Amino acid sequence: MLGYRVGTFQHQFMRIIGLVFFGIIAIFWIAHGLRVALGALTLPWLKDFAAARDGDCPRVTLLFAARDEEEKLPQALETLRQIDYPALEILAANDRSTDNTEKILRAAAQRDSRLKVVNIEDLPAGWLGKPHALQRAYEASSGEWLLFTDADVRFRADAIRRAITLVQAKKLQHLTLMTDVEMHGFWEKTVLTFFGLGFHLATNPRGVSDPRSSAYIGIGAFQLVKRTAYEASGTHRRLCMEVLDDMKLAKIVKQGGFRCAVGVAQDFVTVRWHAGIRNIVRGVTKNFFAGAEFKLSIAALQLLGILCANIVPFLALPFVHGWILGFVIVSVAIALGFHAGTARVMRASPLYALTQPLGAAIFGYMLLRSTIVTLRQGGIVWRETFYPLEELRRGIV
Repeated sequence: MLGYRVGTFQHQFMRIIGLVFFGIIAIFWIAHGLRVALGALTLPWLKDFAAARDGDCPRVTLLFAARDEEEKLPQALETLRQIDYPALEILAANDRSTDNTEKILRAAAQRDSRLKVVNIEDLPAGWLGKPHALQRAYEASSGEWLLFTDADVRFRADAIRRAITLVQAKKLQHLTLMTDVEMHGFWEKTVLTFFGLGFHLATNPRGVSDPRSSAYIGIGAFQLVKRTAYEASGTHRRLCMEVLDDMKLAKIVKQGGFRCAVGVAQDFVTVRWHAGIRNIVRGVTKNFFAGAEFKLSIAALQLLGILCANIVPFLALPFVHGWILGFVIVSVAIALGFHAGTARVMRASPLYALTQPLGAAIFGYMLLRSTIVTLRQGGIVWRETFYPLEELRRGIV
C-alpha cells in the first residue's frame, strides 16, 4: 500500500513538473514567438517603395571590404556597375588579399568611374581586419549616406533608389534590410530557414523602430546609415575588435538615439552566404560564440533554449496527453506557423517548417562547435589572421 502511494505521488509530481515545463514553453511561443511573428508582418518591404527621383537622391557611398574574394567578387561588381543611382560613390577596401582580388577591383574601377579602391597592406594592432578596412573606406568617402555591404552581395539596379525613398518616408537615420539568401538543396534550406526563424526570435525586428525598445539589428549585406549618425556613434573605431561588427554598428547607432528600422529586400539585394552545409558550419565558427559574448554561461543558456523550444515539444508530441498535450500542441503550432512564414519570405517551401527539430539540432551543434573551437584555440581565426580571446572579450561593445 505504501509503495502504491509513493508511486502515485511520484507520478503526480512528474505530471506537475511536465505541466510547468511545457507550460513555460507554450507561454514563450504565445507571448514572445507569436508577438514577434505578427510584428514581422508589419515590416516595410522594399518593393512597396517607388524608386526615388534624381532630385531626391542624396549622395550615397557604398562601402565594402574584400579579402581573397576572387570567386564571388566579379559577379557582385557587375551588379554594382549596373546600379542606377545618380549620386553614387563606391569604395572597395582591398584588405591584404593574396589572390586576384586587387587585380579584379582595379579592372572594375577602369570600367566604372564611380568605383575607388583603397589598398590595405598592414593591419594595425588592436583591430580586426574587416572593421579596419571599413574604417579606411569611410575615411576616403564623401557620401551623405553610407551603405555598408559585403564583397559578395548582388544588387538590383533600383535597390538604392527604393531604399532612399524608404528612409525619407520613415524619417530614418539607419536602415538595414533582410536580404534574399540564395539557397540550394535540402540541407541548406533546412539550416538557413531555421536560422531565419531564430534570428527573428533573438532580435525582434519590429522593436528596432520603437525608440523605447533596446532592440537593434544590423545585417552585413545592407546597412544604410546617415553619415552624421555614423560619426556621432563613433564610427568603426568603436567596433575595432568586434567580430559581429554589423550587428554592433546597429547597436551603437540605436544607442545614440537615432531612428532605426528593418525592412525586407528579397531579391533587390541577394547574397550567396555559404555553399553547402559544411561551409555553413565552418563559416559560422567565428560568429556563434561571439554572439554569446564569448561567455560559456550565455552559450549554455542559448543551447538550452534551442533544445527546449524547438526540439523537445516535437519529440514529446506522441507521448503526452491532457493539459500537457494542449501546451505541446500550442507550442508546435505557433512554431510551425512562424517557421513556414519565414521560409516563404526566404523563397523556400513552407513545408521546410517540418524540418524545425532537425534545423534546431544542427544550429545547436554549430553553436557548440563554435564554443569548443574558440576555447580550444584561445581565440578565432578570421581570414587567416588569429585574434586572441582575451582581446576579443575586451573589445565587445
